[in-house]
Amino acid sequence: MISNDFKDGLIREIPNLRAFAASLSGSIQLADDLVQDTLLKAWGNSDKFEPGTSLRAWLFTILRNTYYSLYRKRGREVQDSEGTYAERMATQGNQESHLDLADFRKALAKLPEEQREVLIMVGATGLSYEEAADICGVAIGTIKSRVNRARTKLAELLSIGGVDDLGPDRTSTAAIQRARSETVGF
Repeated sequence: MISNDFKDGLIREIPNLRAFAASLSGSIQLADDLVQDTLLKAWGNSDKFEPGTSLRAWLFTILRNTYYSLYRKRGREVQDSEGTYAERMATQGNQESHLDLADFRKALAKLPEEQREVLIMVGATGLSYEEAADICGVAIGTIKSRVNRARTKLAELLSIGGVDDLGPDRTSTAAIQRARSETVGF
């Protein structure tokens, strides 16, 4: 149950939150949205607030984090109200992806165990070279060398000579480009 002190504290901080949000965002409308989001998050996480600490500081932290999350999200978005970008987007078919994965698994199984092990540690699970070296009990240089040899061998086994060998084949790419050019002439 949320205490009356907590509720009253939220209400008291609204003008301060609004001023802070307006100074961050430069927009009264966005500031009001940020304050509303902050209050909703604070209400939903009231059990995480520690009585005796600064409610204002806690709320300002929530508001600041909400603003920066929104700012980062907007940086990744593209305004496309006319649908221009959406029209040019094409998705490659993935009918052969299960075959590619099967080929990859076969090639991975052909690698020497020590190379396969470190490639999975560093490439698939995201461990750092240092962490992999600690786990394997070898020097970092040894791990880097094994990963490099494993990648080179995998590329050889999968007949990958360069970036052009990745993604759709040339026939699929040509068909997509032709379809696009025919659509533009419509």
